[in-house]
Amino acid sequence: MKVTTERKWNGRELILLLSLCLVGVPILLENVLYDQLLQWLDSTLYAGTLTGFCMAIVFTLGVYWIALKPNKLGWRAVGIAPLTKNMWRTMVLWTILLILISLVIIVVMDVLSIGTSNDKTESLKTDLTPFTFMIGFVSAAVVSPIYEEIFYRGFLYTWFRRWGVRKAMILSSFIFMIVHIPTYNTLPVNFASGLVFCWVYEKTGSIIPAIIIHGVVNGIGISLSVLG
Repeated sequence: MKVTTERKWNGRELILLLSLCLVGVPILLENVLYDQLLQWLDSTLYAGTLTGFCMAIVFTLGVYWIALKPNKLGWRAVGIAPLTKNMWRTMVLWTILLILISLVIIVVMDVLSIGTSNDKTESLKTDLTPFTFMIGFVSAAVVSPIYEEIFYRGFLYTWFRRWGVRKAMILSSFIFMIVHIPTYNTLPVNFASGLVFCWVYEKTGSIIPAIIIHGVVNGIGISLSVLG
């Protein structure tokens, strides 16, 4: 089972959802909402976590109201399909490979004195308790993988795939990378991860394996960064 080549959407859906991703969310959520929450809560961890939950809701509803509902499509159109036994081998293999790829990138960046610290994990370290760790872990390993795979692989990669698998992988992964600005020192890992998630989706026809790999890698990453 592979990603269908059927053209489900036209340029309208792409423009609207890219505008949401690159303009609406960064301005209204990551700046305005985050600053307001930070003022109210006086905690970068809680403000960032709540902003992340709001982003998950906005991205998911955006895909539904812009790409799915008007075209009378179900969630299967963005790759939400059941797991099969054959997918587990792919998930295990690419989880291991992505961890190794990420480690190589981190080592190279460390040798070049670029560093790979992350403001979110740094804020978690300053107020580390079992409760705050759970919040950070759930946000990174559960919430983010679900809505990011729905949007960046389920919608974007599927849309770009009409131009070929290679171009679709590069374009969607590039967008996935730049939305993680201003954490510039993690961008190479984000791009490599995007390529892996696209490839897994392409080979399985479901974003569920990519969600699981994404969640496992993020979970390991935040655990090592905070507890290591």
